[in-house]
Amino acid sequence: MTIARGGRLPQGLDAAMEQLNTSIDVDAALYREDIDGSIAHARGLARAGVIDKAEADAIVSGLEQVRGEIERGELVFRRDREDIHMNVEARLVELVGAVGGKLHTGRSRNDQVATDLRLYCRRRGVEVLAALDGLGGVLVDRAEAELDTLMPAYTHLQRAQPSRLSHHLLAWQEGLWRDRGRLSDALRRANECPLGSGAVAGTGFPLDREGVARELGFERPTRNSIDATASRDFAIEIASALAQLALHLSRIGEELVLWSSLEFSFVTLSDAFTTSSSMMPQKKNPDVAELVRGRAARAVGCVTSLFVLEKSLAFGYGRDLQEDKRPIIDAFDCVVPCLTALAGALATARFDAAKLRAAIDRGHLCATDVADFLVLAGVPFRDAHHLVGGLVREAETRGVELSGLPADVLRAAHPALGSPELAKVLDPALAVERRALIGGPARETVARAAAEARSRWALKEG
Repeated sequence: MTIARGGRLPQGLDAAMEQLNTSIDVDAALYREDIDGSIAHARGLARAGVIDKAEADAIVSGLEQVRGEIERGELVFRRDREDIHMNVEARLVELVGAVGGKLHTGRSRNDQVATDLRLYCRRRGVEVLAALDGLGGVLVDRAEAELDTLMPAYTHLQRAQPSRLSHHLLAWQEGLWRDRGRLSDALRRANECPLGSGAVAGTGFPLDREGVARELGFERPTRNSIDATASRDFAIEIASALAQLALHLSRIGEELVLWSSLEFSFVTLSDAFTTSSSMMPQKKNPDVAELVRGRAARAVGCVTSLFVLEKSLAFGYGRDLQEDKRPIIDAFDCVVPCLTALAGALATARFDAAKLRAAIDRGHLCATDVADFLVLAGVPFRDAHHLVGGLVREAETRGVELSGLPADVLRAAHPALGSPELAKVLDPALAVERRALIGGPARETVARAAAEARSRWALKEG
């Protein structure tokens, strides 16, 4: 089977080549951007005197009709028209006649698709930022609500020092705040308009590139026609920001998986964000967190695909770039539901304050405080570290915490440890409050950090 074409290539397209050549199944997602770009281009052609105003008006009216048909599900895309660009243009000609064929004057599918993709990234990027703001707000809400909930801080997944839940939740949001900055910065760099670049070397028509760029909301036209049509580093950068965001969401998901297990029992997720087992009726699985971890793998794969796609391309458009759309579309599709689902899961999660608080009473979490106490008594820190390490070993041998060691054992290790002040040193709640430096877990420090974070998310700056 072959598909007739005519023009420069009168021989029909082989069916296998047609399957490889057709991208409408993927780039149909860009229909809004394709129509918006075509409307701006038609008006720009009229301003340049290439077509008259009546022709531009007819084209714009026809394109709005095409948009309506697509949104109502009335237009069935045809695979023999290859892509969204040709499907839209062909339907336009059917609606308005030969004048529709003037739309492509001074334009190539090369600058057309580069424009569409930038517009698409901008639209979906705004969607991600809104969802990210929602999750950031939930984390700040929960941090402020849990200011009095103490818990261990962990290193190597081992209990390390006394801390508070709010401090941990704000750690999650700090990473997300940086993700917001990375994505915003990448979107800003992508906000240039390729239209007018043509296939590779522009066009002889006196197009109004600045006016078209302004109409589409771009900051400026692209500066070089070769670069505009051949480079997808803007998509790579955006996908990289999305992959980094997905990585942070995955780490949050991992902690929710751990914390919701019977071994930790720190948190209970709402039924709305969990599933049961098809075999074991007792199960309540933290699927929201596990699915977020899985989506992160896809997001990393998307940016890898884009890196490899462009790595060996000479400057000037190559058809390889047809494959740029699936990974960037998938990257957005991975991240948006993860953000909204995690926001819902965390907003409705129930933290077990008693279990969290009890966890700081085991594991010798005030050992560092004891070493610091000895330092204040004049002991070099390395010696204090060694001495307290020996006391921890002794406590483990006796099956007690440091605070459970007999007074004579503590005094024998160092006279300062016979002081009545040692009881305060070994109180984990007081240990948290001693850490009142900026970035620490003391209550007032964390309260100020939460207020500052709320202000940053509200103002979208900081």
